[in-house]
Amino acid sequence: MTTTSPQATDRTDPVHARLQYQLAVFARRMDQVRTTGGGLGALDRAAYLLLDRLERHGPANVKALAESLGVDSSTVTRQVAPLVAGGLVGRVQDPADRRAVRLALTPVGSGRLVEVRDGRAELTRRLTADWPPEEQQAFCALLARFNHAMESYTADQQGQ
Repeated sequence: MTTTSPQATDRTDPVHARLQYQLAVFARRMDQVRTTGGGLGALDRAAYLLLDRLERHGPANVKALAESLGVDSSTVTRQVAPLVAGGLVGRVQDPADRRAVRLALTPVGSGRLVEVRDGRAELTRRLTADWPPEEQQAFCALLARFNHAMESYTADQQGQ
């Protein structure tokens, strides 16, 4: 399948028309790789980001997780339920408020995160193996910059 859109026309800015199309193709291909195995494991994007957040920052309550991920608390509650059921995340007492609970990564969750992260890194290495190191670095920097712009845009939209 080609990744050049036959629908891109002069009606729109050609660079941005191509970019939005490439982003759509990228999202579809990531879903395809995830659902077919592809070395990434069975963690969906939401589960991966939740586990990663808990690993990097430690136990957190639902509200703090929601704020850090830019989603609603009810979304985190829904997304974390299968992680708790699967033993990847556990509930621990909040030391600051013994009535409250926090969510924490379990040893099983930590192992699963390492496994999935390693699989994703290996796939990324394979996909960019013929890219010069400076192009790999540039791609990473530009993608991070794009993600930051998306985060800022979303925050601005929610603030209005």
